[in-house]
Amino acid sequence: MYVHSIPGGWISHPFWRKSFKIESLEDLQTLRDCPVDEVTIDTAKGRDIAPDHLEEDPEDAHEEHEHDPTAVVALASHTADTAVAVRKPVQRTESVVERERAARIISSSKSTVLNMFSEARMGKAVDVKDAAELVTEITSSVSRNADALISLARLKTTDDYTYMHSVAVCAMMISLANQLGMTQEQTKQAGMAGLLHDVGKMAVPLDILNKPAKLTEEEFASIRSHTVQGHSILQQIEGIGEVPLDVSLHHHEKIDGSGYPFNLKSDGISIMAKMGAVCDVYDAITSNRPYKAGWDPARSIRHMASSAGHFDPVTMQAFVKAIGIYPTGSCVILQSGRLGVVVDQRPDQLLTPRVKVFYSTTSRMPLKSDIVDLAHGSDKIVAYADPAKWGIRSLPSIDLL
Repeated sequence: MYVHSIPGGWISHPFWRKSFKIESLEDLQTLRDCPVDEVTIDTAKGRDIAPDHLEEDPEDAHEEHEHDPTAVVALASHTADTAVAVRKPVQRTESVVERERAARIISSSKSTVLNMFSEARMGKAVDVKDAAELVTEITSSVSRNADALISLARLKTTDDYTYMHSVAVCAMMISLANQLGMTQEQTKQAGMAGLLHDVGKMAVPLDILNKPAKLTEEEFASIRSHTVQGHSILQQIEGIGEVPLDVSLHHHEKIDGSGYPFNLKSDGISIMAKMGAVCDVYDAITSNRPYKAGWDPARSIRHMASSAGHFDPVTMQAFVKAIGIYPTGSCVILQSGRLGVVVDQRPDQLLTPRVKVFYSTTSRMPLKSDIVDLAHGSDKIVAYADPAKWGIRSLPSIDLL
């Protein structure tokens, strides 16, 4: 069999790769002795599974394999028998439930990312074992409900921007990879690339990194060097993989050739680096920074969509589908004249999210906050709204309660 992926972090098994062909009985026994319950195999690359081992109807299972040649194999420690089931998509979890899980993941991620970046700042070799575990947790959360963790990761302060930006880009890279139909292994590599894409900023002096005023030419050159610096840092990590190396070096390239560090044009930029460019910029411009306040998601999407020559159009379109036409946190005006903030989306109903209404543009008075499900009512979104136009300085929380 060809092992497509092994769940868990890199420390949960003795193999240096997660994808490989079982060539010997020794490898098979080593795999069975690992502290993992199941692996995913690729039946297109290995000898296919005999129909009588399939839990579902053989004909149905064969049709599934034609579209997705992976199957989950439960490992039996003391027998050669294996139980096989075709991998099914994870059922979407309600946002209010997943946000609780996502909040715990974000909380625990701080020490992981800070420790990793501190090692880089001190010139030490970065240990990414914990990072791999974190990517696995984020991948699971995004698969249950992508909107939950991404919307929470956007709510960062200027003090925790460095580590939260990495977590947010990681989550968005995973969500975008899912939208583009990438394999599980590609998706995890995309997540790792997102988590590590800015590690090179640890080689930039803090007074330049956090400077609230306009940068000098020399300071801007120092900031721009973080792509090459990050690539150099990651090269020291054994088995890091090509995707994190590629994204760290090329996530500031633009398809018209005006990016850096190599002025690559569209054909010379990988899909992963194009994804990194979109996710990095979106989180940067929606976040509060020492030198500017973050834009709301809707304004950010409009700005990015109109930035001709910067982003790959196909990747940008997939990104909009991944985060929603009205991203969580967007301020919108309804046909009824009420202002609301988007608090929840459904992937199959992008035009009718759930909205927390809080202000009447007719009476110009605040309203008691109320959740309106636009999928089950007559009201609808007319346009994005600028809260400042109505004298609103801060939007209500995106909690559904």
